[in-house]
Amino acid sequence: MTNLAQNLSATAEAHPDRPALKLDDLVLTWAEVQAQAQRVTALLKAEGIEPGDRVGMVLPNVPMFPAIFYGALAAGAVVVPMNPLLKSREVKYYLEDSGASIVFAWKDMADEAGKAASDVGITCIAVDPADWAEVLGRHEPDTEVVERDGDDDVVLLYTSGTTGQPKGAQLTHHSMGTNAATSAETLIEIDETDVVMGCLPLFHVFGLTCGLNAAVLKGACLTLIPRFDPEKALEVVGRDGVTVFEGVPTMYAAMLHSKSADDADLSSLRTCISGGSAMPVEVMKQFEEKFDCIVLEGYGLSETSPVASFNQPDQERKPGSIGTPVRGVEMKVVDDEDADVADGEVGEIVIKGENVMKGYWGRDEATAESIKDGWFHSGDLAKVDDDGYFFIVDRKKDLIIRGGYNVYPREVEEALYEHEAVAEVAVIGIADDHLGEEVGAAVALKEGASAEPEELQEFAKERLASYKYPRAVWIVEELPKGPTGKILRREVSAPEDGA
Repeated sequence: MTNLAQNLSATAEAHPDRPALKLDDLVLTWAEVQAQAQRVTALLKAEGIEPGDRVGMVLPNVPMFPAIFYGALAAGAVVVPMNPLLKSREVKYYLEDSGASIVFAWKDMADEAGKAASDVGITCIAVDPADWAEVLGRHEPDTEVVERDGDDDVVLLYTSGTTGQPKGAQLTHHSMGTNAATSAETLIEIDETDVVMGCLPLFHVFGLTCGLNAAVLKGACLTLIPRFDPEKALEVVGRDGVTVFEGVPTMYAAMLHSKSADDADLSSLRTCISGGSAMPVEVMKQFEEKFDCIVLEGYGLSETSPVASFNQPDQERKPGSIGTPVRGVEMKVVDDEDADVADGEVGEIVIKGENVMKGYWGRDEATAESIKDGWFHSGDLAKVDDDGYFFIVDRKKDLIIRGGYNVYPREVEEALYEHEAVAEVAVIGIADDHLGEEVGAAVALKEGASAEPEELQEFAKERLASYKYPRAVWIVEELPKGPTGKILRREVSAPEDGA
């Protein structure tokens, strides 16, 4: 039997009284988390949920999330996690597309999710700390963990949908379980004495696998922040003695530039890992110098559970690289005909191994397009050096072709990040009648800093080939970001006056 919920049962038995979850002053032990999860299992069975049924979850990082997640898995259900900021029409799409039978929604989201559930004709259970104990108390703990096969779905994780509607990546008990084990054992190297920062959204694959599932597997404590705030994150690291910090590059940048950074105590940190998008080398360098720590960068996608490669702790670390393939995974770069490219040449990353999804829920054609001969096509462009380390160049869809020349936005962004006033950058292609596309850059400045667009343009011009530097630069207060804090280039547009 390979039900992922067995990990919670094993940890609760081995470490019943150790702290499992923290949220400020609230602390739950592993025995308490398991007890809640078992009552959730009973609740779901009372609602008629059977193995294979889909259960929606619309919750932030709160202690109820793990209990509902693992309680649903123990019942044999498939979880459909959703961003709690979604509106009712968006929730309705996820519920309809997945065929969910029931949905749990955080109290602040209960109206939106409830409307969606009503439209679809299913039950919505509001999750409110004020009466959560009463809701669970109506059900006696159900200690059964329903048998599941390794190839059975464990979650449907909906991708961000850069083209068309979001698609549900079918992650299995085997793919998600092995990826959590690989992350915990060979990358983060955690045990029951560690405190892991839970500021990555648990409804997102990075936070779910490397945060929650890895912590549950090893009995580490997960200290939660419902919504990321750099000041709060710095406070929690010092207060709770956080040993493992997991985040996306914008989180590291925000903490680095926080007004509390100079006074923050991050001495407890043992490991910092970054993923979700490429970390600017300048941000990594400054963060490490400021807080006297090492940041290990990795790479993955929702479709790969997520971790595919990593700067592994027992190997050489190469800043700017996403490292080498992790245990149980193969990676290579190929051209448009799926032929291998030479080392140092740019190609698309393709991935094969135990971490790859089963497919896209209800979308056989999209699955066939993305998985060919067992290789998942990522859409990310990279090159490999002589040591087998992968270096992300850019998203295939983000490539700018200016007058026949390829311009990779990340390379331009890296140059602008070297400017002392720059906090965040997003480089995009702008339609141009003569060249096809022109290079544009939206720049957010550090608090209290100043710089003119012309100054930034000249700064980039000195560091990049003439066809690469941005002809349009404009200053913005902030850049659009996804639920993990990843900058969303596709939502950046040039001002109408052309900057």
